[in-house]
Amino acid sequence: MTIRPISYAVLRGQVIESDLVEFGGRGGDVTFLAPDPAMIADRLPLASPRLMEDLYELTFEQILDYLGELGSRLDVRRNDYMHEARDHSYATAPTTKPIMDAFFEHIEPMFDRERIRRMVDFNIGVPYLEGWVEKPINGSKVAIRAYGARALHIVAGNGPVLGALTVLRGAVTRSDTIIKVPSNDPFTTGAIARTMVDMEPDHPITRHLAVAYWRGGDEALEAKLYQPHNIEKICAWGGFASVKHVTKYIQPGIELISLDPKRSASIVGGEGLATDELIEECANRIAVDVGANNQTACANCRMVYVMCGTDEAGVDKLKQLGRRTYEAMLRLPQALSTTPKRYDPDLKSQVDTLRLSEDFYTVIGGEKGEGAVIVSHTPDRVEFWEYLADRTVNLIPVDTLDEVLEVVDAYTQTVGIFPESLREVVRHKGALHGGQRFVALGYAFNGPGLVGPQDGIEPMRRLVKWIISEEPLPEKKPFWECGDEDIALVA
Repeated sequence: MTIRPISYAVLRGQVIESDLVEFGGRGGDVTFLAPDPAMIADRLPLASPRLMEDLYELTFEQILDYLGELGSRLDVRRNDYMHEARDHSYATAPTTKPIMDAFFEHIEPMFDRERIRRMVDFNIGVPYLEGWVEKPINGSKVAIRAYGARALHIVAGNGPVLGALTVLRGAVTRSDTIIKVPSNDPFTTGAIARTMVDMEPDHPITRHLAVAYWRGGDEALEAKLYQPHNIEKICAWGGFASVKHVTKYIQPGIELISLDPKRSASIVGGEGLATDELIEECANRIAVDVGANNQTACANCRMVYVMCGTDEAGVDKLKQLGRRTYEAMLRLPQALSTTPKRYDPDLKSQVDTLRLSEDFYTVIGGEKGEGAVIVSHTPDRVEFWEYLADRTVNLIPVDTLDEVLEVVDAYTQTVGIFPESLREVVRHKGALHGGQRFVALGYAFNGPGLVGPQDGIEPMRRLVKWIISEEPLPEKKPFWECGDEDIALVA
């Protein structure tokens, strides 16, 4: 008899493991059990906004204390819930076992006190979360404070760290947080929440977290939950269809913070291929940005535009870069990149078809589903560029930077740059065209982490409500003492 794993609901300090029903995951025949959404729908939202008052009895230092203690309990080697979640996730996650192991190793360090403090101060500013920040301006004393909101988070499942990040963001902003877990990671966030219950079930941060699974598009639940009297903000990660689906519930009183799907590309200047050593370095950099986490994230590079020229000499140099990139990709550490769990058959069919067009493309690798490098012989990207995944990248020769900028738009998230001499012009012109993040090639995943703007917005600043309080300075003349000629001057 097969024992199906359970995606526990954790509602405000209580673990729910009754009224279980079966759901299908995204791992082929994998199914899991979760509490019937209809039975818990009324318990997901906070009964009243006034119940958030207990969060304001905590200082920021006390919040850090709680998160630091929580992090110390999330070591997958010592936490049975996390260990169980990781083992179950091997079947449902889009990535392979070594990469999932690395993800789970990374969760505990995310809760480091000083790391969290730096993140919050960079994104919002701790003083705005701790109290009113006052400033005299135009004859008034203006005070601003960041207040937490009642927020629903629809979390993506391409990495278990996203659930941990959402828990962190909810706690530091003093928000009431509902997390809808995804079908390709229905276990990890619940494991973190169960740990919180074991640690301090009555702590305000524990009581202001609800974690559950329901199918996206569950009209009965969503029509009831997605209402202004229940939630004020929806933060939605995920694919185009799921984000578009959420928009039907947006109305006055509910703000949508959309972290919708993006594509990323890189730009290599001709001088980056000037020597054999530079070609090798460039190949290593591309391989990392393509192969990291098996190309499941928006930040993964899918296309590389190389200003090597489109003549025969330029294309030959690009083929050399392609071969080196393929070899570098196969050398990547298993914790970072592996042969994909399941190379998409439609993508493989498209790649194999290009092998028959030797005058226009050179295909390197891919026969065994390990990933491939497609070298275009013309300045045109492959027709299926939107579906490049599973460690499959397209290298494209161009003559000028302007040719690259023509294909940068609002769906372009991360742009890798090599060499660094291109940075100033690429990040300025690229931003005007729609690019949202500019990094050194090879460092798309080896930076400060999700600590700043994302997809052209600042998610943490959007998650809070910015409240303003105004009072006149003593010297400000009141309207009732003004004549007609004074009104405009006073205002």
